[in-house]
Amino acid sequence: MGILVALLVLSFLIFFHELGHFAAARFFGVQVDVFSIGFGKRLWTKKIGKTEWSLSAIPLGGYVKMKGQDDADPTAKSFDEDSYNAKKPWQRIIILLAGPFANFLMAFLLYLAIAYMGVPKLLAYVGEVGKETPAMQAGLQKGDKVIAINGHTICYWEEIGKQINEAKGDIRLVVERNGTTSTLTLTPKVIEDQNIFGEKITRRIIGISPMPKQTTVVYGFIEGFEYAWDETVRSSMLIFQSVQKLITGVVGADKLGGIITIVDVTAQASHAGILALFFFTALISVNLGVLNLLPIPALDGGHIMFNLYEMVTGKEPNEQVMYYMTVTGWVLLGGLMILGLYNDINRLMG
Repeated sequence: MGILVALLVLSFLIFFHELGHFAAARFFGVQVDVFSIGFGKRLWTKKIGKTEWSLSAIPLGGYVKMKGQDDADPTAKSFDEDSYNAKKPWQRIIILLAGPFANFLMAFLLYLAIAYMGVPKLLAYVGEVGKETPAMQAGLQKGDKVIAINGHTICYWEEIGKQINEAKGDIRLVVERNGTTSTLTLTPKVIEDQNIFGEKITRRIIGISPMPKQTTVVYGFIEGFEYAWDETVRSSMLIFQSVQKLITGVVGADKLGGIITIVDVTAQASHAGILALFFFTALISVNLGVLNLLPIPALDGGHIMFNLYEMVTGKEPNEQVMYYMTVTGWVLLGGLMILGLYNDINRLMG
């Protein structure tokens, strides 16, 4: 059941991405010949107007085929009035951006739904106090509630580390214990650690862990939009940074995941509940949006690059150069897919 949910989630995100391209293309009067979810042999096709709507055998992607645009042969063009090639470069760029934009929009809507459903957050109660740590030396005890750090009100556990690392020098902790409050002054300890990319960093700690006591935060109408915007931006930056770290070699190629990993983690998220599924679906949607913006020929970002060149120079890119760059892009994408699949199988084999 989890795998079926995962495939439905992927198909839905791909559909939404291609729907963005479709809507923008039709807005500018471009004829769309094919709208397909999946690749390979068509299992179902229905022609509505001039567009063939299809479900294909391999649910690992999808595409919109516009009149005058063919990724398989970028030299095959049409300059009819309702053709993609007949539109101005800025119009083509909008059509290309519409797909990734739809993915970011979908992530935003999912985060908005999460905000109104309720976000689980750990409360700022101290669980364990480490031995010979600044917290123990200052007298912090299990069950204490942190209510302020350096004058900043603390509501949730996630705010504690942020305030400690942003502060300079000693920190003033206001804690509540048995209905009374007291102020403690601590000198955080600086330790070496690793970030999520495995890079060495330094951070300040006081030596406490959270008590497993949480609440559900349901956001108001306006606050929900702010939460959804912040989460969409945060997850987008995380994906951008991940790609950058992969390109620069900070993150090893063995960390690249493929379709099996995506399906597996999505299936696990579906078992964990609707909230976990929404969180992970939003992250995948942002992932699709970011990756499609990469300046790789055969991706939206590559086509945007070609159209920007035409806008700046006033002439189209050389057809032969464009063809070879597109083929190179497909080879690169194919290689990345194979590498991801290889890594997936390695992880499954232990």
